[in-house]
Amino acid sequence: MSGTEATEAIEGVQAEPAGVPCADQPLTLRIEAVLLTNDRPVTEQKIVEMLGLKSTGKGKESAPAQVRETIDQLNADYQAQGRAFRIERLAGGFQLLTLPAFGPLLARVRGLRAQGRLTPAALETLAIIAYRQPLLRSELEAIRGVACGEVLKSLLERRLIRITGRAEELGRPMLYGTTTEFLKVFGLSRIEDLPQAKDLKAPTA
Repeated sequence: MSGTEATEAIEGVQAEPAGVPCADQPLTLRIEAVLLTNDRPVTEQKIVEMLGLKSTGKGKESAPAQVRETIDQLNADYQAQGRAFRIERLAGGFQLLTLPAFGPLLARVRGLRAQGRLTPAALETLAIIAYRQPLLRSELEAIRGVACGEVLKSLLERRLIRITGRAEELGRPMLYGTTTEFLKVFGLSRIEDLPQAKDLKAPTA
C-alpha cells in the first residue's frame, strides 16, 4: 500500500461524534498515546472501543484492520527515526516495548538483573507446564523426579503460572497452566507459538 493509500485508508476510520476526547488528533498519535499509558497488551478491538472508532466510506476496511495498519505505520516511523522502542504483538494484543538491545541497560537502571533471572529448576518446571498444561503437581514431580512446591510458589508469585482448576479425581488436586504474563515475558502471541519438538535442535559440541 502506498503512503497516499495508507493515509486515505486511515482517514476512513472516523471518531464517534460525541464523548470521545482528542477526536481531532491524528489516529497515529491517539493509538500511540493509548499504548504509552498501558503496561499490558491492548487488543485492537479494545483500541477501537477506547478511541470510539468506526469504519466509514465505501470499500473501507474494518476499524480493527485500520488499527493494525496504523501500528505498522508507527513501527515504520520508529525504525526510520532510530527509536529505542517499537509496538509488538503479545498475548493477543499490542504493547509498546523497548528493543531487546536495551535490555541490559534497563536491567541495570531498575536493579533487576539478578532478581529477574529464573533458576534452571524454575525454567525446567515452567517448560514442562507450558507444554503439558493443564498439569497436576504430582505429574510435574513425576517428570522432574523432585518435589516442586517451592518452585511452583515462586512461579505463581511471578505470575508466570496460575491455578487453572481442579482435577476430577480423589482430593480434587489443583491443575497448573501458564498465564498472559508468561506470553509477555517470552514474546509469544499465544501458547501455540511455542516451538514444537521437531523445530528444536540439539546443541552442537
